[in-house]
Amino acid sequence: MLVQAETEPVLDPAAAAARARVLYDLGKGTIFAARSDPRFSYCMYVPPHIDTAEHPMELVVVVHGTGRAFIEYRNAFAEFARWKDCIVLCPLFPVGVLGDGNRDGFKQIKEGELRYDHILLDMVDEVATKFGCDFKRFALFGYSGGGQFVNRFALLHPERLWAVSIGAPGSVTLLDPDRDWWVGVRDMEARFGKAPDIEALKQVDVHMVVGAADLETWEITHREGGKFYMPGANDAGRNRLERIESLRQSFLRAGVDVALDVVENVPHEGLNCVDTVQDFLAGSLKRLRASRGCATPAVVQPAATHGNS
Repeated sequence: MLVQAETEPVLDPAAAAARARVLYDLGKGTIFAARSDPRFSYCMYVPPHIDTAEHPMELVVVVHGTGRAFIEYRNAFAEFARWKDCIVLCPLFPVGVLGDGNRDGFKQIKEGELRYDHILLDMVDEVATKFGCDFKRFALFGYSGGGQFVNRFALLHPERLWAVSIGAPGSVTLLDPDRDWWVGVRDMEARFGKAPDIEALKQVDVHMVVGAADLETWEITHREGGKFYMPGANDAGRNRLERIESLRQSFLRAGVDVALDVVENVPHEGLNCVDTVQDFLAGSLKRLRASRGCATPAVVQPAATHGNS
């Protein structure tokens, strides 16, 4: 005797769109091509309770290093974002976008005609439009190669940031008006059309982080003939500990406050610094919301997560 299978009810378009939103946009969502240039993509964590959140959403952008572990960083920031009412955006800047196998183009902001800062800013605007949020300012963290990008992005676009965390960059761009880019900022305006805005940078919560055991130099020592070699390329120090301290001192000399965390027993491993970065961001976020008149509530239980959160 044949038994007729039950037919799954057909969802109307609105219900189907709502279900797809839960599955692919909220929580640990899928990977999206950037609208401005589909060679680049991004993933996000969006709190499933976004429509009933206690606070307006803020944006935290996390930039991968040379290993392109953008999904791992998204996952590491997911619970922070869920409890702090934030969207996390993690871009992917692939190796060899110009067909030359270059792993490092994004770190320098500009590669050929590409401007990675502009690509990221368009991703931010894309996400803001998608979720109806105001992301004129956002928080930015990057580690290793991502730390280089974040260092330089903060010098170019401080007006777009409420917080920045620069993690263990192998090469640093000092806030030094007597040296040319990328070692300093003397010719930054000629190269990028923007001079350093120190007053805007003073309005940003600035954090730097490095592991106390981050002492290897094989990947960061510049030699004559190298693609990024220039006079003064190694003057900031031998290793990442020394270089981030040189970067901090250059900010302090310009009147920009910096919090530095040296994480004990950690070598060059960005995911082991995430807790420290999140502590910094939590404090910065609290100050930001207080300045906007947003009360910090007692512990609020977010709505239950859905789908792939």
